[in-house]
Amino acid sequence: MLSYRHSFHAGNHADVLKHTVQSLIIESLKEKEKPFLYLDTHAGAGRYQLSGEHAERTGEYLEGIAKIWQREDLPADLAPYMSAIKALNHGEQLRYYPGSPLIARHLLREYDKISLTELHPSDYPMLRKEFAKMSGLKFSVPMATNS
Repeated sequence: MLSYRHSFHAGNHADVLKHTVQSLIIESLKEKEKPFLYLDTHAGAGRYQLSGEHAERTGEYLEGIAKIWQREDLPADLAPYMSAIKALNHGEQLRYYPGSPLIARHLLREYDKISLTELHPSDYPMLRKEFAKMSGLKFSVPMATNS
């Protein structure tokens, strides 16, 4: 049984770095008109509630995204990443943190593709639900197995 749950760590300093780099890579790939496939083999739940039990227990997001959420003097390279976070949080309150799949979904073009897999039996249904309500982009979320 898998024990790692990203919901305990969502939005921490490592996520800020990882998702900034992810955003910059996607933006670089979009410089060409050719469509591409975004593949995430450890997709998690997709969205994380920062006031949820897991995030509140560790409070790691307080040392990550919470420190830069309201800043207006951020480097331009953070703009794509921050736009994905702002798209998920309407208003000034930071309630949700997007995982890599939602950041990719926000940044990809209609003709790009996304394929996501997740092993954890609790996170997989949340990921499917999150992407079921999104239209436009072609996506697949097959459940990976431990076989």
